[in-house]
Amino acid sequence: MSGDLTTLLTRELGADRVLRDEAQLEEYGRDESGLGPYPPDCAVLAESAEEVALVLRLADEHGVPVTPRGAGSGMTGGALPVRGGVVLSTERMRRVLEVSHEDLVAVVEPGVILGELQTLVEAQGLFYPPDPASLAFCSLGGNVAENAGGPRAFKYGVTREYVIGLDVALVGGERLTLGRRTSKGVTGYDLVGAFVGSEGTFGVTTGITVKLLPLPQGVATLLAVFPGITEAGRGISAILASGFRPRALELVDKNTIDHIRARAPYPFPTDAGAVVIAELDGEPEGMEAASLRCAELLESGGATDVVVAQGESDRRRLWESRRLCSPALKEAHRHKINEDIVVPRGSIPEMLRRVERLTELTGLPVATFGHAGDGNLHVNLLCDEDRTRHDVARRIDRGLEQLFRDTLELRGTLSGEHGIGLAKQRYLPLEQSPGLIAWQKKLKRLWDPKDLLNPGKIFP
Repeated sequence: MSGDLTTLLTRELGADRVLRDEAQLEEYGRDESGLGPYPPDCAVLAESAEEVALVLRLADEHGVPVTPRGAGSGMTGGALPVRGGVVLSTERMRRVLEVSHEDLVAVVEPGVILGELQTLVEAQGLFYPPDPASLAFCSLGGNVAENAGGPRAFKYGVTREYVIGLDVALVGGERLTLGRRTSKGVTGYDLVGAFVGSEGTFGVTTGITVKLLPLPQGVATLLAVFPGITEAGRGISAILASGFRPRALELVDKNTIDHIRARAPYPFPTDAGAVVIAELDGEPEGMEAASLRCAELLESGGATDVVVAQGESDRRRLWESRRLCSPALKEAHRHKINEDIVVPRGSIPEMLRRVERLTELTGLPVATFGHAGDGNLHVNLLCDEDRTRHDVARRIDRGLEQLFRDTLELRGTLSGEHGIGLAKQRYLPLEQSPGLIAWQKKLKRLWDPKDLLNPGKIFP
């Protein structure tokens, strides 16, 4: 990278805001994907929209690539600076600028931690539904870049349904305000929708306006025990076929349960071949009847036992245990290859049957959990061998390709919430035609003609 750019950035922002230490840069060359490291030439800790725009202007003038970064919690390598250059971090932009009860909106900077925003608005009787498992440390800017989801997406939808306005900075330093503050609006193209899920390849988010809902007053959480994952799939199908709609419908298989049991605050039954977690919300007086109806449906699908969480502390322990799934698997194995495929809801049982065959194909343990209510399954290949060995890499590749081909054969999609990033880019042509990929590349070039912003992502 040009030393002139580093000198300019340091002069404009200060040496404490332009990181060049080798150990620090290695941290900014990693994320939760396990890929890399790809250390950048420097990392800039921006604290305002003006500073983000400054970095993008100077980088454009010097022809240096810029990789936007939030909390580094992404699972597909979307924040890895694969071509070096500058990592532009918004982690210090953590102000909640407004929470409006009248308009039911919040205005935040991109570095705000999702869980902190939820705690803040819920204390005021308001509700921001998206809830990925990483909510304790992921940032709103990263949620926007990846269109994050979570368990409650089954009823409430994903990040895109809640982001109504964005402030962004483009390569070259231009700043734009996109979208609106109102609940409705169809003025011009939906550029907010285009930016949400664009994985930081169009521009860098500097401000986010999200819509809020009134906080549901009644909540009930159930744990259903099944003999195995196939039976659990039938239980989920029973609920979906009935038209009954919990706000979350989660699946955890036996392999995952065995990994989290020792550290889970909730005591999972020792005989569980799989569990389904169902959560309902609504009017308090209707919770008992709704819980009974949900339990009946799960039992009709094959549940051997259904337990209702007793009180808020019991509910919290159960969800804390569910959020241990990914970290527990990661800590127990040298490599955890996590995919987040989605299939139509009616295909969930068949997809689960196909997932069970991956161990036979690859010789690797497989652990599955996820947001089964909307068909979004996290399928994890677990490997304790050297992943760089040719035979091991070939087995992993064979398993992933089979998983993706099965997903597409059932009319699903390659990613529900993690994005394509670096990890899945070579599989994109399995789902999308050459013509469609070409048009998306043209759209990318409109926003970033020199391919300086988060280059090397999404497209093969």
